[in-house]
Amino acid sequence: MRVGTVREIKNHEYRVGLTPESVRELVAHGHDVWVETGAGTGIGASNNDYVAAGAVIQPDAKTVFDGCELIAKVKEPQAVERAMLRKGQILYTYLHLAPDPQQTADLVKSGVTAIAYETVTGAGNTLPLLKPMSQVAGRMAIQAGATALEKANGGRGVLLGGVPGVLPGKVVVIGGGVVGVNAAQMAVGMGADVTILDRDPDVLERLDNHFEGRARTLFSGKAALASLVAEADLVIGAVLIPGAAAPKLVTREMLGTMQPGSVLVDVAIDQGGCFETSHATTHADPTYIVDGVVHYCVANMPGAVARTSTYALNNVTLPHALRIANMGWQAALHADKNLAAGLNVHEGKVTYEAVARELGYDYTPVENVLG
Repeated sequence: MRVGTVREIKNHEYRVGLTPESVRELVAHGHDVWVETGAGTGIGASNNDYVAAGAVIQPDAKTVFDGCELIAKVKEPQAVERAMLRKGQILYTYLHLAPDPQQTADLVKSGVTAIAYETVTGAGNTLPLLKPMSQVAGRMAIQAGATALEKANGGRGVLLGGVPGVLPGKVVVIGGGVVGVNAAQMAVGMGADVTILDRDPDVLERLDNHFEGRARTLFSGKAALASLVAEADLVIGAVLIPGAAAPKLVTREMLGTMQPGSVLVDVAIDQGGCFETSHATTHADPTYIVDGVVHYCVANMPGAVARTSTYALNNVTLPHALRIANMGWQAALHADKNLAAGLNVHEGKVTYEAVARELGYDYTPVENVLG
């Protein structure tokens, strides 16, 4: 199979779908790999590095899209890229379709077979292709929040760890999944006063044992959430419903109870955000202020640490890419129900139930597509 990867064109996105090492693996399995010139610049990988791994360098994205059966990316295809997709082609990348009706409509119209990293499952209903980026985003959320809290950036002027004789900053993490745990670990390591909210008693018990009193856990009822948000210096939104739009947990009304200069970091922004006042921002202009509260809502946070993120991502995406290239998408999905869960769109049909429900499409089960 001919596999291609292109330079990411989303604002300040420096990751790349295939590293030179991943290219070498695909080539070793007998596949051709085309790479757009300069695609790996953001991770320090030159065209020569890709050539040495066995890739063919192509002058532009259109050549790659036109000539490749499988396109491996990082972020959802932008409008100009969606126009190059076609029936019979496989797109393998993050999609986050539920809050993005235009992208969904374009993918449906194109006839492409689109497999989304974020809905591929693993043992115990885990999301292994989302996990490494959730780890990165959770850790970055505290860095970003701490910076936004600085007075020069519109924040309260609070040091999360405090100093002797001065109380540390209060951090509230909404959601005890991978993002939430990694955010809490970073905040605890900085010496902050940390509370984690979740609605699953088993998750709360696991986190309580994990942090051994260094972070508090609390059931996420409306009253508890409202009370903690009102007192927080930094709130991390780390809620995920796989494939679906994130619930709006922090309302505009709650902002009125928060301290001026406090900070919200919405890590769920790829799925529409879990704060009512959230809208996606970029690394070029990451924050805005509503009712005196600083909002950080960058939709591709891990892109800022592109090298770490790309290698972490390729570690988990490459095995499936090899399976798709070796077997063809249909046989690969037949053989692996976890990979089959990643199929979101196929030849004009929406094959992921949460996306179909959210955006009003007829739902076609993956089993029907696979026959």
